[in-house]
Amino acid sequence: MDPRVKAFHEETKGLMEKATVHTETELSKLRAGKALPSMLDQVYVDYYGSSTALSQVANVNTPDARTLIVQPWEKNLIPAIEKAIQEANLGFNPQNDGSLIRINIPPLTEERRKDLVKKAKAESEQGKITIRNIRKDVNEKVKKLSKEGLSEDDIKVSEGEVQKLTDAYIVKIDKIIEAKEKEILTV
Repeated sequence: MDPRVKAFHEETKGLMEKATVHTETELSKLRAGKALPSMLDQVYVDYYGSSTALSQVANVNTPDARTLIVQPWEKNLIPAIEKAIQEANLGFNPQNDGSLIRINIPPLTEERRKDLVKKAKAESEQGKITIRNIRKDVNEKVKKLSKEGLSEDDIKVSEGEVQKLTDAYIVKIDKIIEAKEKEILTV
């Protein structure tokens, strides 16, 4: 196989892996009813005039499956953290007990679970579209090499290899979404 085509295939594999990892990361942000410290990743606190990630000013723990505990490193930050959690509009009602903030995670309703499954499927479809676009781009690059002397047979072989990669990564995304869907629908 032409070294240029081989280089394209390596690049394609890397890009498709990144797309799969990105899809998995986005799906992990969907709340499946369990308390996870990552649920507060998008919360930013006003810390002495600058917007700072909650994880930079407090410990976030999960003592059980339905509770998050936020323990600030400085007690005077508790009101600011409480306000930031409410303003993040995550649907949580933080409870301040003077030394830490407790957040009870409400169980998901059936309607909310179905909505989350729809969002998860949309996210996985976006990942598949990204992978198909990567396939299209690499096939176009390889076809351009025909002007530089690459044979039609090499182009066909390359397209077949890229299709195999595409199929493999789409199957990976299907498995990821299947697991996430099961996680969301499990009560």
